[in-house]
Amino acid sequence: MSPGDESERPYLRIAEAIRHRITTGALRPGDRVPSTRQVVRDFGVAMATATRALAVLRDEGLVVTRVGSGTAVRAPDPPRRGGRAPGRELTTERIVATGVAVADAEGLDAVSMRRLAAELGVGPMSLYRHLSGREELEHLMAEAVFRAYPLPEPGPPGWRAKLELVSRVEWSAYRGHPWLPELVSLTRPLLTPEAMAHIEWILRALDGLPLTPAERAREAVTLSALVRGLALSVAAEVQAERETGVANDQWWITLDDEVRALMGSGRFPRLAAVYGEEMRDLDGLLNHALARHLDGLAARLARSAAEP
Repeated sequence: MSPGDESERPYLRIAEAIRHRITTGALRPGDRVPSTRQVVRDFGVAMATATRALAVLRDEGLVVTRVGSGTAVRAPDPPRRGGRAPGRELTTERIVATGVAVADAEGLDAVSMRRLAAELGVGPMSLYRHLSGREELEHLMAEAVFRAYPLPEPGPPGWRAKLELVSRVEWSAYRGHPWLPELVSLTRPLLTPEAMAHIEWILRALDGLPLTPAERAREAVTLSALVRGLALSVAAEVQAERETGVANDQWWITLDDEVRALMGSGRFPRLAAVYGEEMRDLDGLLNHALARHLDGLAARLARSAAEP
């Protein structure tokens, strides 16, 4: 291979193979593309080569990497409006939907009344005929997201299945909208029916269990806090990727030598023995934390049942 023959470089050949699957429809928008580890296995290349191949596809806008959910084929961006679409009146619902779309793509800081006005093709002051300002907008954005993730009625049988379900619904909402945890507070909760319904659902799942009112209240808050806490890590990583342009897997590749040196120094033998991607797998961390939390609640209920 001559030095100038770029087409023969392994990472470009891998990128072309995945690109072909996307352009032919074998991989459709939203489908996950092979992970770096799968590329390493399938193509017999080093991790750095696999990472570089996926970086090429990201740079081309064909795929997008979302923290905790891997790399997927990117959906086409909605067309930007240069003016108000014919026959579509400006409504609160349109403003809120546009705010959610901007926050999903660029983060909560990108949402402003001026930005939304530009997206909708209207003057900024026209938005204030529908909203009092940024605070109300954020409130309605959170409300809209919670509404899009309804809880089933009556839900699965058993308190444990119900608590696991509500936790995973919230996790899906946070994963789909990484800015949402910033708006959810334990000390100043969102007073919207859609958000309050999640707490009510948890409390109903605890009906009939031998718990005090204080324990029920704390369980409802603690369970939601567990999910939100991990979701804040997702939000922080998404923001870091936006600011640096470096995906999480690429960032770890750059630290590979330093990590190996630290783990091989003998200073951290226990950490070195268990260190791996499991510590960065947010879905796996949620599964572990949720299982251990519910195990603890089950043990508490078992003690109550055993008491005379």
